[in-house]
Amino acid sequence: MQKLFVTDLDVRGKRVLVRADFNVPLQGGEIIDDRRIRECLPTIQWLMENGARTILMSHLGRPGGERAEDYSLQPVALHLGQLLRRDVPLANDCIGPEAQAKLQGLADGGVLLLENLRFHAGETANEPEFAQALASLAEIYVNDAFGTSHRSHASITGVAERVAQCAMGFLLKKELDLLGGALADPRRPFVAVMGGSKVSGKIKVIENLLDKVDQLIVGGGMSYTIFKAMGLEIGKSLLDEGSLEDAAGILEAAEALGPGRLILPLDILAADAFDNDAVTTVCPAGEIPAELEGLDIGPRTIELYGGIVREAGTVIWNGPMGVFEMPTFARGTKSVAAAMAEATARGATTIVGGGDSAAAIKAAGLSDDISHVSTGGGASL
Repeated sequence: MQKLFVTDLDVRGKRVLVRADFNVPLQGGEIIDDRRIRECLPTIQWLMENGARTILMSHLGRPGGERAEDYSLQPVALHLGQLLRRDVPLANDCIGPEAQAKLQGLADGGVLLLENLRFHAGETANEPEFAQALASLAEIYVNDAFGTSHRSHASITGVAERVAQCAMGFLLKKELDLLGGALADPRRPFVAVMGGSKVSGKIKVIENLLDKVDQLIVGGGMSYTIFKAMGLEIGKSLLDEGSLEDAAGILEAAEALGPGRLILPLDILAADAFDNDAVTTVCPAGEIPAELEGLDIGPRTIELYGGIVREAGTVIWNGPMGVFEMPTFARGTKSVAAAMAEATARGATTIVGGGDSAAAIKAAGLSDDISHVSTGGGASL
């Protein structure tokens, strides 16, 4: 993928506006997981070492386009300063006189953090005036916010259209190299594991992957929509009714590619209520009684999926196998996580899309046993 990398540019003495993803979890004003900040450090440090005047911008949470002190990036400025071992000033706003004033005092090799982009409604609306105000701060724009790069926001697409020289940072390059490399030249067998609740968000991904992978495993809520499209019984299980036609299209495409390409659950762990303490029953897939809902893959499916993943040369996983937040229905998701770790130990390349899958890997304590846990969920898709 031919994209300009930040190291291709002469940044000395230049104002470089960096879109980072510092959307970190906070508790009582304290950062409880700084992974997203640390992931951006290579870009920031390279810019500092090469004499750039680095201006960092990010969103935090969903303040709804208004200033809300609970969503201030002040904790991020303090923590980033500790990691860089230097003071990182925070501008009181991301545009306007406050940002411009702070910028005047920024020396070569210096770093400035702008206040939360989403304090302005123009960020998520990608308003031209807001994008222009951000772009006016910079001579160079660097995108290093992979987890937000699928969104057409002012700081992602709006600024890129208005700054003459744009490039990707170290994190964005790593994500594109790993995800792109896995698709372009995978070690075989190449297995994709798709889960989660809705078919609609992953239709295009499944269509694009079907003829590239050796096997595409489906679990989670999306499997019930596929079973429904096959005319099978799913009881009260989650149904993405608007995607039944797309699900039928997936089945048709898979059939044309030959048997064994699309792998669906053999059995389902169903329950009489959406509750961790519900009464559970293992049902054959496609034969869920009317009063029950499927909430996880069953034991035969766990064995089948685990075997396929363990023997793979490349695995991409996005989406849980069930309602993993409830211990009763977490076994399927945990089993995929464990199989991914075993495959990695055997030399496979394993990539986990962010979001729920990353949370499941972390909950299982296996984040360090996977080749790459992406910083973006929707973006990785």
